[in-house]
Amino acid sequence: MGLVVDYGGLLVYSRVRIRVVKTVSSSQSVSRLQVLEQVDKHLEKGDERLALSLVKDLQGKPGGFLGFGAARQIPQRLYSLDELKLNGIVTQSILSPTDTTLGSIERALQLAAVSGGLSAWAAFGFTQQQILFLSLGFLFLWSVDAVSFNGGIGRLVLDTIGHVLSPKYHNRVIQHEAGHFLIAYLLGVLPKGYSLSSLEALRKEGSLNVQAGTTFVDFEFLEEVNTGKVSAKMLNRFSCIALAGVATEYTLFGYSEGGLADIYQLDGLLKSLGFTQKKADSQVRWAVLNTILILRRHEKARSELAEAMSMGSSVGFCIQAIEKAIDVADI
Repeated sequence: MGLVVDYGGLLVYSRVRIRVVKTVSSSQSVSRLQVLEQVDKHLEKGDERLALSLVKDLQGKPGGFLGFGAARQIPQRLYSLDELKLNGIVTQSILSPTDTTLGSIERALQLAAVSGGLSAWAAFGFTQQQILFLSLGFLFLWSVDAVSFNGGIGRLVLDTIGHVLSPKYHNRVIQHEAGHFLIAYLLGVLPKGYSLSSLEALRKEGSLNVQAGTTFVDFEFLEEVNTGKVSAKMLNRFSCIALAGVATEYTLFGYSEGGLADIYQLDGLLKSLGFTQKKADSQVRWAVLNTILILRRHEKARSELAEAMSMGSSVGFCIQAIEKAIDVADI
């Protein structure tokens, strides 16, 4: 009783459990939706532990969350590049992403800026000194953005233009984040939220240093990191989730463009754990193969999830989309 008094949310949790037990036999989907509504509320309040406990309480139960943490994984061992190729995987096309879409937009903007400057010079008769001052002004603004906001303003402008002008780029970002979300869920890590553009991330987080992406209930992982000892199970989860975006792009398009920061993040973690290059390569190869095979088995779930995310659905609604689309036999 003391727990209920100290934190009212637990009373809701108790009621949800009772209601689920009563309704599983008559309406399984309704019971799951009721729990997911509570999950969304707790995530909005920042109570990640209670949100996770709600999902874990119905993990693997009829009418509950059959996909959460249920992904079938390959044995962990050293996989050669030839073995990956036999599975239709070319690691270079995954682990060396180059954003050609945004790159072409950036070059077009630079060309437009130069052309605009020349046109203004001709139209308004600017002197060379005035052109120099204008150039220095733009350089100063660029320096402020780079130093104070880590290039956030530039990324915000470029990303926003990319979403508006390039349907290809817009779709790629959605699919990329759907990959992160799906793999995390199937490996037993609860997604906390997501944003599909830098502008959306700015509105949610109020910071230019935050980019589009998917966030997770990761206190368990952080607790291990703080101790300096990360378990193999937790590291495997993190590795697959980190590479899920580029793996999704590769699965759909045959190459990846975004996700370089994800790769750097994983590389940084492996180095901090003292991995040799050979051991790090082994971890990455296993994670790439494991992640892509999971994505291939659950293509329908990824597609339904991407559709839900494109509509801005809540985390709970996205999880419902996964559970409805997932083929339990293929988990």
